[in-house]
Amino acid sequence: MRLPRPAAYVIFDMDGVLLDTEPFYTEVTQQIVARFGKTYDWSVKSQLIGRPELESARRLVEALELPITPEEYLAERKLGLARLMPGAQAMPGARELVERLHAHGAPVAVATSSTSRLYALKTERHADWFRLFSAVVRGDDPRLARGKPAPDIFLLAASDLRADPARCVVIEDSPVGVEAAHAAGMQAVAVPHAEMGRTPFAAAVVGSLAELAPEDLVGDSR
Repeated sequence: MRLPRPAAYVIFDMDGVLLDTEPFYTEVTQQIVARFGKTYDWSVKSQLIGRPELESARRLVEALELPITPEEYLAERKLGLARLMPGAQAMPGARELVERLHAHGAPVAVATSSTSRLYALKTERHADWFRLFSAVVRGDDPRLARGKPAPDIFLLAASDLRADPARCVVIEDSPVGVEAAHAAGMQAVAVPHAEMGRTPFAAAVVGSLAELAPEDLVGDSR
């Protein structure tokens, strides 16, 4: 796979792209909604992935008609996630691709809807790897006015990299993330969850980051 035009900077979403955290969200959310006789499946989850957590919570409560507020759901979820997230494993090929991009001289960034607290829990066992990222923008960054699918988070990441958005490529697992990347004027590569299928919601779709090499994404000059 090669991009239509080589990029110079690579911006990664985190959940489901770099770290295999999505099963934790599913497990904790299903435990919560099961008390009300509800099921949290991909017909609901696919609408939430990539969005800011409060917006996702509102959509979940509405979709499943839960008798709790979005804030109550998030408070309960927070406890369950704190227990699970430190065990997050790397997605297939993720660490290797980041290390190869770094060796290639391509600046890399993370743009995640996760809060700073969750980011710290998810990455605590991967500190050496995540030091390779030149910039990290989290969902509670005070500079962030809007979450995905607005382009703000990717534009902030590009700004922190001192990069022209047109020279950036975003690696995402969700349609709203790809939409945000396109709105930022960036190319996008989608690596969707198997349950979502390889729907071509991006110009390039891969099954895992193990399918990508630095040369597929970036050129030799910035």
